[in-house]
Amino acid sequence: MKRLVFAAGVLAFLLMGQAGFAKTLEEVLKEKGVITEADFKEVAAARPVAYQPGKGFTFTSPDARFQLSLGGRGQFQYQYLDKDDVNGPAQDVSVWKIRRFKVYMGGYAFTQDLTYRVQVDLAKSGTAQMLDDAWINYRFTDAAQIQAGQFKMPFSREELTSDGALQFVDRANAVDAFKPSYDIGAMMQGSAAGGKFAYSAGLFNGTGQSDPHTTNSGAWAVRVVFNPFGYMPYSEADLENTQSPLLSLGANYFANTLKRNSNSTFLDTTSSTPPYAGTAGWLGKDAANTAIFDNTERVNVGTYGFDAAFKWRGFSAQGEYFGGKAEGQTQGRTVHSRGYYGQAGYFLLPKKLEVAARYSSVDPNREKTQDLQVEVTGAVSYYFEGHNLKLQGDYTNIHTQLAGKQATDDKQMRVQAQLAF
Repeated sequence: MKRLVFAAGVLAFLLMGQAGFAKTLEEVLKEKGVITEADFKEVAAARPVAYQPGKGFTFTSPDARFQLSLGGRGQFQYQYLDKDDVNGPAQDVSVWKIRRFKVYMGGYAFTQDLTYRVQVDLAKSGTAQMLDDAWINYRFTDAAQIQAGQFKMPFSREELTSDGALQFVDRANAVDAFKPSYDIGAMMQGSAAGGKFAYSAGLFNGTGQSDPHTTNSGAWAVRVVFNPFGYMPYSEADLENTQSPLLSLGANYFANTLKRNSNSTFLDTTSSTPPYAGTAGWLGKDAANTAIFDNTERVNVGTYGFDAAFKWRGFSAQGEYFGGKAEGQTQGRTVHSRGYYGQAGYFLLPKKLEVAARYSSVDPNREKTQDLQVEVTGAVSYYFEGHNLKLQGDYTNIHTQLAGKQATDDKQMRVQAQLAF
């Protein structure tokens, strides 16, 4: 605990000297409709370089036909894990991490309807997972856009929310267990009625991040969202101290076909396995490491999810429910799974100091006993400049059921500083 307090003190000291920046006057006027697009372009030509945290340095060509933004985000974390000794001595963990250090470039070319983004995580330097986003998007209308490249499959509200805009130090274990996350493909997307309705539907390799592995099936995903009171951004915590309630309701589904290999894992290399089929995923936790499916058998996977999020006057709440099914094509054996989480937070000091709590559960195989993984988390966050400069700490009880053994309750303490530039 002394180490945790010391870590918090060091990170707070490092953050105190930082300053924040606001939107430019021209951007605010353009958003409110006070100035026209032509006026904005004239200002951009006269002042070709601007800076805004979270968007970085933005360079605009004199004719306003090209724009490039360069920026990044770093997350610096201390973690202490007190492991349960109920089944014998267990080694505790004390570690400093550069959890993420992402740099990105993005903007538009030739027309503001043709946008692009490239993002890499330097904390994963030297691995295939270093490349996150690499896509282009063309907007025909707000309701019809097409995007191609590598990006997150449209599934799970919290997964689609940037890791820089989370309410806790990291995502819920239920999200990590069910998410397909990054893949290579193309999708149609759009919104209507001022953002009250939105959809995404795409086709993907289905083999995971930065993996062009050849398959004869592929994956597909679809997501629909309804925001009855107006557009609600993918950002956790009510930093805006929203005066009128915001509500978002979403539903999503994805399907894929994976192949088992001789190592009882999916696909040909573990490094390219989608998250839900890896060691932290519902499918990888159970079906990949047991005799449910035959080696080299092809397995059809389908996963659905529902989500809801709410914000009003410093209070925020959201939750998701997931269900998964995997069926072998040879023997016809199946695995059914489920997971869910719910979280809520409130600002004790508006826009600055927030407390939050979360409950998350994963049942990798509903037909199997003693395999639940439950996390209960409490968190405190201080936002110096919104998500661009914040200090977060959380405490989690990690309850893990083990077949033939007594369940363990590990205690995890984390402190994380985030700086977006």
